[in-house]
Amino acid sequence: MDQASASAPASIGNVGVGFDILGQAFDAVRDRVTAFREEEPGVRLGAVSGLVRTLPDRPATNTALAAGRAVLRACGEPFGVRLAIEKGVPLAAGMGGSAASAVAGAAAVNALLGEPFETEELLAFALEGERVASDPPHWDNVMASLLGGLVLAAREAPPLLRALPAPEGIVAILLHPAVKVETRMARGILKSEVPMALAVEHSRRVAAFVAGCATGDRVLIRAGLEDVLVEPQRAHLLPVLPVVQRAAAGAGALGCSFSGSGPSVFAWAAAEDADRVEDAMSWAFVEAGIAARAYRAPVASGGVRVERVSEEVA
Repeated sequence: MDQASASAPASIGNVGVGFDILGQAFDAVRDRVTAFREEEPGVRLGAVSGLVRTLPDRPATNTALAAGRAVLRACGEPFGVRLAIEKGVPLAAGMGGSAASAVAGAAAVNALLGEPFETEELLAFALEGERVASDPPHWDNVMASLLGGLVLAAREAPPLLRALPAPEGIVAILLHPAVKVETRMARGILKSEVPMALAVEHSRRVAAFVAGCATGDRVLIRAGLEDVLVEPQRAHLLPVLPVVQRAAAGAGALGCSFSGSGPSVFAWAAAEDADRVEDAMSWAFVEAGIAARAYRAPVASGGVRVERVSEEVA
């Protein structure tokens, strides 16, 4: 085997209410990584295409290279690897761009090695890749991009991940505005302590949202899909957020919040309301004088997939 390709989807971190414990795959766009076998030891960057033409060329600064190197080392580094990266997920957008590259890089190298690791076992390697972008790495984007759908991190050590039922007939709409929010900065402004009453109210929202997804109860989903813990601390990073949220709610959305740390904003809506919700959110950005690109994907989006494997020709 001389080359293998894998792709991984964008993701919605936190899914509004689930800070650091919930993630959702968002298969509107994907990163694709192709791993080429080489005789020279180590991991190197090959061609870069898609939304960007240049990326950092060292594992210490590139999530795909770092994740691929972790897989290769776990197998004793039987050969070297060159990774070509096609960026489909925007960077610094709150769409899990670094996680998608890490997941695709780990999966591509794993495929090149003959898939010694199962998909869930790639989590540790993808997290090593994500660590390049954020240390400690955030599980929400990585686990969702890897496994697909709506994923709960029930425990970190040892890892315990569970897919949550994706409520039927619900789609995710995401607007990516022409604004940048640096993840480390957005995380750094969060308070280390909150009042007990707020902690209880946040727990109530998480419980309602998870129960609503598990039972398909849209009333519970609507009640729970409101972040009272983190979003208020970050809302100033995107002053138009309350306007966009009101527009989404008025058009029938079940909820609307930051995707990850932003600046992208997502909403969940019934399929029959999706066009109205997307239009309402888009117009809110237009009226604020901010260009924003709209994306849409089912909540039950697919995760990582090996897309092409070519056999070495003698």
